[in-house]
This record gives sequence, structure tokens and C-alpha cells, in this order.
Amino acid sequence: MSERAAPFYCPYCGDEDLRPGEQGHGAWECAACNRAFQLKFLGLLARGLQPDTSGGDGI
Repeated sequence: MSERAAPFYCPYCGDEDLRPGEQGHGAWECAACNRAFQLKFLGLLARGLQPDTSGGDGI
């Protein structure tokens, strides 16, 4: 990935006035509720890689 993903809204108050935080990569600050939070990608879930066993044709 060439660009980092940005959140669309604050997870605490739901406002959209977010700015990158000074704490480093993944840190964001909400101007509405004055909270700072950090986003972190943990990885892919194994269940997302299981084949379709429903017997359907996928349509």
C-alpha cells in the first residue's frame, strides 16, 4: 500500500473532524471531543480464506 488508510469518523463521538496525531503512524486526533486514538491493522482472519461449502454456484 502506498497510502495509509484514514478513518472516516471518530470511534468515540462519531464526528468527522479528524487530524493525524503527533504520536506517529496510525494516531488520530478528534477536534470535536478532544480525544486521541490509534488505529492498528492486526492481520487477516483465517476464516476469510475458507472455501465456500454451501454447495451453491456462488451467484
